[in-house]
Formats: sequence, C-alpha cells, structure tokens
Amino acid sequence: MAVMADKMHLGQDQSRRRSILKWAGLSAIAMLAGCSTVVPRGAEPVRTDAPAPPPVTAGLPDDQKHHRIALLVPLTGKNAGVGQSLANATTMALLDTQADNIRMTSYDTAKGAALAAQSAIRDGNKLIIGPLLSDNVVATANIARPAGVPILSFSNDSGAAGDNVFILGHIPSQSINRVVTYAKSKGMNRFAALVPNGVYGQRASSTLLRSVKDAGGTVVSIQTFNRDSKSIEAATKRLAENGDFEAVLLADNGDMAIKAAPYIRKNASGTAKILGTDLWNTSSNLAGAPSMRGAWFASVSDGLYKQYADKYRARYGKAPFRLSSLGYDSVLLTVKVARNWKVGEPFPISQLTDKGGFIGLDGVFRFKSNGVSERALEVQEIRNGSFTVVDPAPRGF
Repeated sequence: MAVMADKMHLGQDQSRRRSILKWAGLSAIAMLAGCSTVVPRGAEPVRTDAPAPPPVTAGLPDDQKHHRIALLVPLTGKNAGVGQSLANATTMALLDTQADNIRMTSYDTAKGAALAAQSAIRDGNKLIIGPLLSDNVVATANIARPAGVPILSFSNDSGAAGDNVFILGHIPSQSINRVVTYAKSKGMNRFAALVPNGVYGQRASSTLLRSVKDAGGTVVSIQTFNRDSKSIEAATKRLAENGDFEAVLLADNGDMAIKAAPYIRKNASGTAKILGTDLWNTSSNLAGAPSMRGAWFASVSDGLYKQYADKYRARYGKAPFRLSSLGYDSVLLTVKVARNWKVGEPFPISQLTDKGGFIGLDGVFRFKSNGVSERALEVQEIRNGSFTVVDPAPRGF
C-alpha cells in the first residue's frame, strides 16, 4: 500500500509540474508585446539585459542578481541574418516575460564557435543557448562539457545531441513518421519515395522504411535524384517499376517538390497521395502550385508563430526567419527553470527532461533522455491557395 501511495503522489506531483510548465509558456506567449530592442553586433560580446532588477536585489553584486546565459549565434558573415533574427527573438522573450533575473550575452560564432564558447565559459555563463550549425555544436560541446555547462542548440541534427547537449531544432524524421502514420490511418498501405542524394536523403529513406514497417505498410520503391530536372524525371520513371503505390514521400524542400510533382503525375502515378516533410512549412510557393493540391505534410503549428511574427515585424520592421521561434522558446524554457534556480549554481539539467514537456510558439515539446526534442506535430493539406489542418497536433504527451 505504501508503494502504491508513493506512486500516486508522484503522479500528482508530475501532473502539477506539467501544468506549471505549460502555464509558464502560455503566459509568456500571451505577453508578446514590448519596445523595440535589437541585439547589436560587434567584435566584443554584446550584452542584452532584461529590465532592471527589483529593489530586493538592488544592493547585491551583479553575480548574485542574475543568471548568466550565453547566446551563441552568427552575427556576422553569411548566416548573420538568421543569427540576428534568433538574437532578436530572445530579446523579445526576455522583455515579454519580464525576466529580471537573467542576463544574456551574445557571442558571434562566425568568428569561431570554439572561441565563442571559450569566451562564454570564461565570462561565467551557466547555460549556452545555440549555436545554430551542427559542426558548431560539436566545437562548442568540446569546450562546454568539461566546464559542466549544458547547451540548448538550435540545430536539428540529432547526431549532435546527448551528454548535456539538447537539440531544439525540428527533427525531419519526426515529420516523416507523423505524415506516414496519418496516411496509413487513411487506408494507404503501399508507399514510395523520392529522396535527394546525400545525408538528408539517406536519413529520410531510413525513417520511411522504419515508419512504414511500424505502421504495417509496405515500401515498394525508393529512388534518389540530384536537384535537376533531368535527374528528377529519370527517378520518377523508376518509381513505378516495382508496382503501384498509394502514397509517395517527396523528401525535399517546397521548391523541389513543386518541380518534382508534375513528373510524378506524368511518369509514376496520377492518383498517389504526395507526402512531404516539415521543410515545406517555410515555402511560400507551395499553396499556389496546382500540382501540389491535395498533398499532405507534417510540421509544427503556425498558429502562435503568426502572432509572434506580427509582433516581430512591428518591433523590428521586417519579417523574422521561421527558425527564430526557437530563440523565443529557448528563453521561455530558461525563464521557467530560473524560477527555482539559485543564482550562481549550475543549471538544473534534470528539469529539461520532464516528461510533461513545455509549450512554446511551435507548440508542445519535450526533451528525450538522449537530448533530442520531441514535438507534437500537425498534418496539413495543400489546397487551392492555402494550407488546411487535417489532423491537429496533440495538446500533450
């Protein structure tokens, strides 16, 4: 009986914790407002401070008032636009949540991720948010791990996760599994795929095979292509050599999907359902492409993101990069954890793997024990000029 009672109390505690986690995200999202604040660029680390601390901490040294958080993003070079958008998003979140106990410092990874990480550790930061690219994650982890500083990266490379490295990026395999499972639930049993040559295509193929097998379907053909019309046309002709199929995964971005879809209809199948990945979520041309009508793809919900994007435009005078929502959500998560995190102490990593997860602009997510983020995804259908949700994202795990 005692053991059963302990389990009941544990379940109640976990339930309350999940409610708190999600409330924290919703309340912050509801406060999407504030003044125009831009994270400036420069050779030296740039500090982006939250509003002034309340009087109760006014007499304390700075290192006793603020959690020091490092933001590692490219602020110069070819990826500066994405990096600046991420930095602006974190500033918005700090202002919207009125996070007066956090001091965030930006470090430019374009000058070298390892150098940026060394500076961040030397300056006493207890958490690193970023970097963006998987190669930079590896370089940063080599510096941060020995110092016991965890990383919340914007990368979507699950291979870089683990051992105090947590990946916030949207994992392509999850969107493939989601849309395949949905297609199977609608009676589709025979699947095919067009995947680009390279690592992404290899991973998409492996995911498709596993997802279809788990769903109880059959993969009849997987064909690779280079990103040119001649190669795509040849690949679609090979698709039907092993028999008919009811659904075909087109594992590439929206522009390549638009290019490939007519060849699928001409050479392989006039009726098979075309399936896509979360890469389609950022394509502005898909909705108006006649050959893509009726196609399905899985991605995070855009409902809250659209509200955020409007606020971002009003504040900064231009549209954010879609990826910037990860910057906003990383701060929501940090702010929540900081409520029970004593200044100067190590970041409480165990709170990141709460099974109830968190809620942000991109919906509900949680970190698995391997450091990879698991997201609740919706399935959208491309219709005449619009995307329509045909299967909403789950509200929890």
